[in-house]
Amino acid sequence: MRTFVRAAVAAIALALPGFIVDSALAQDKGKAEKKAAQVSVHQIAENDKVKLYEVTYKPGAENKGVAASTMRVVRAIRGGQLQRTYADGKTETVQYKPGQVRIQQPGPAYTTKNVGKSTLVLYVVQLK
Repeated sequence: MRTFVRAAVAAIALALPGFIVDSALAQDKGKAEKKAAQVSVHQIAENDKVKLYEVTYKPGAENKGVAASTMRVVRAIRGGQLQRTYADGKTETVQYKPGQVRIQQPGPAYTTKNVGKSTLVLYVVQLK
C-alpha cells in the first residue's frame, strides 16, 4: 500500500508542474491574443459637417463595421497593412505608409483587419 501511495504521489508531483506551466502558458496566450485583437477609436472632434477621429489597429486587430457611406480623408500616422473584406466575400489588402493621405470615396461597407506586423494608426476626417 505504501508503495502505491508513493507511486501516486510521485506521479502527481511529476505531472503537476507541467499542468501548471501549460495552464499559465494558455492564459498568457489568451491574454496576448485578446490584447492583440484590439481596435481603438478615439473621437477627436465633431461638428455638423465633419467627424475627426484616430483609429489604432494592433497587429491582428479587426474592426467589424466600417461605415463607408460617406467620403473620408485618411492619413497614416503609423504605417501598416489592412485587409478589407466586403459583404460579398471579396478581399483587398491596403498598404499605408507613414504620412500617406488617401481620399476614400463612398462605397460598400466592409470589415478591416490589421494583417501587418506593426501597429497601424490612422487619422480620419469623415464628412457627414
